[in-house]
Amino acid sequence: MLHRHAAIGRRTALVAVGTLLLSGICSTAAAEPPPAAGPPPSAAQTLGADKPSAEVLRALQRDLGLTEQQAATRLVNEAEAGTRAGRLRLALGERFAGAWLSGATSGTLTVATTSKADVAAIQGQGAKAAVVKASLVDLTAVKGKLDKAASRVSSRNTPLWYVDVPNNRVVVEATDSAAAAAFVKTAGLDGKQVAVRLTAKRPHLMANITGGDAYYIDGATRCSVGFSVTKGQQQGFATAGHCGDRGARTTGYNQADQGTFQASVFPGEDMAWVAVNANWTATADVRGEGGDTVQIGGSVEALVGASVCRSGSTTGWHCGTIEQHGTSVSYAEGVVDGLTQTTVCAEPGDSGGPFVSGAQGQGVTSGGTGDCTSGGTTFYQPLNPVLSAFGLTLKTASTGAGAPDQQDGETDWAAGRVYPVGATVTHDGVRYQCLQSHQAQGAWRPIDTPALWQRM
Repeated sequence: MLHRHAAIGRRTALVAVGTLLLSGICSTAAAEPPPAAGPPPSAAQTLGADKPSAEVLRALQRDLGLTEQQAATRLVNEAEAGTRAGRLRLALGERFAGAWLSGATSGTLTVATTSKADVAAIQGQGAKAAVVKASLVDLTAVKGKLDKAASRVSSRNTPLWYVDVPNNRVVVEATDSAAAAAFVKTAGLDGKQVAVRLTAKRPHLMANITGGDAYYIDGATRCSVGFSVTKGQQQGFATAGHCGDRGARTTGYNQADQGTFQASVFPGEDMAWVAVNANWTATADVRGEGGDTVQIGGSVEALVGASVCRSGSTTGWHCGTIEQHGTSVSYAEGVVDGLTQTTVCAEPGDSGGPFVSGAQGQGVTSGGTGDCTSGGTTFYQPLNPVLSAFGLTLKTASTGAGAPDQQDGETDWAAGRVYPVGATVTHDGVRYQCLQSHQAQGAWRPIDTPALWQRM
């Protein structure tokens, strides 16, 4: 197990997308407003996956063993697959049991359903169909019982539990089989509903304005900047909650006065944001390989199996893949729910740093096991919940998000809002449904982004 704090003393393609044939997905009412001139952009174009940075390509080649062409193809495939998976998820409804990517270039999209009747429609979208027993709703409900049990009993010897979508099960990882059995029993579950995996590893926190740069908290510990954000006219950055409490003071990588933690949540979640003083300027940049930068274009959530890269002030730029979303992790300091598990390595001081899939921000580094010499597992706090919880606007290359509108319910589409999959909005008198979780950018009007929105 590995603490991710760092003391100051240590300076250390599936390119073509078929037309969805499922009933209820698209209609052709005459009220649709005119689209922008020319054909609508592909998902890869919307998400910037068609023009990846050299830094992302080099790191994917190194860490995933790909050629440059394979790395480029993988990013396009992942962008296109996300849209198709979103459409199928909405079409299948409660029968949907998850979606994931596989293959060196993410060339295979698998969509799971609880009904054999959906197989033809899934295959018609160029995806592989898997017929399983439990829906994603069912699996999430089982995990929810474990979440509640964790508040009643010690989960120190059961540090991890999550929905294993590809294997259609809920998994508890434990250091002791008896502890795992007791945890499952306390939740009112049994071995048929939950699989137990024994492990000697236990996650630790990774704590210690360009994403990945170092910053220091109250002169005692070091973490890494996540993503530049704004709140109204105030500039700042998102980072991990365990890095500092509200009111904690920060200095930058150069030890100059920087800012103050405005809000911080940990445990439960692992999110925070820091407001910076006038000497610091928010940018859309994340520190890549060799000091070069990668620009962030948005916050569209990537699928399980997609490639993802991380930047941190200790180990720099490293890549891997997403293993599962919605993981609950029991750190010694408390349980954190909703984390994403990855194969990316990290070390002390990398906490709070950004995870990026192509040009899309994914989350901020929380904790994990292992290191960047032998490899490891790292968890991140997803970015969209951070933006939504604190009313923040992600700084992007297009600077088109605008100030978030925090109204609830079905309302007019607005740049700056964070939309989950399935959210419905109205734009120019036409209703749309969200295909992929993201914070809306000014250039991402529903009519112009079929990668993100489906007309109802």
